[in-house]
Amino acid sequence: MTTPTPATSGHHQDPPGGRTPQQWREKLTPQEYHVLREAGTEAPWSGEYVSTTSPGVYECRGCGAPLFSSSTKFESHCGWPSFFTPLAGDAVVQIEDRSLGTVRTEVRCAACDGHLGHVFSGEGYSTPTDLRYCINSVSLRLAPLEDNAP
Repeated sequence: MTTPTPATSGHHQDPPGGRTPQQWREKLTPQEYHVLREAGTEAPWSGEYVSTTSPGVYECRGCGAPLFSSSTKFESHCGWPSFFTPLAGDAVVQIEDRSLGTVRTEVRCAACDGHLGHVFSGEGYSTPTDLRYCINSVSLRLAPLEDNAP
């Protein structure tokens, strides 16, 4: 698990994702901003990708970084898109989250620090990793595979 390091006092630090909050507000819809920049959560079963089975790559809606493959998406019946592994080991960052009085693992985009959702383990799904990356649809954009792709 990776934990972000706080800014060292007296040193300049770029804003998260290379944008100021105002620049993020101009780029994102209010709901996208709430989820990606304020670690909000969309209502269960409301996201556009909950039941999507189209082949492609799920990218970060904030910055376009590739995050998850449709080949790792599975039906978890939890109300949010679920994946059993990220596209690449360094595509996401996992951070301890104690915001609800319990310990969870938050998942953030490694490229822009946008909140994606949470990852859970040991739930008994028949997936290769025993992990469920429970991701907000509003944090993602599906880039479909080309019709002539191998």
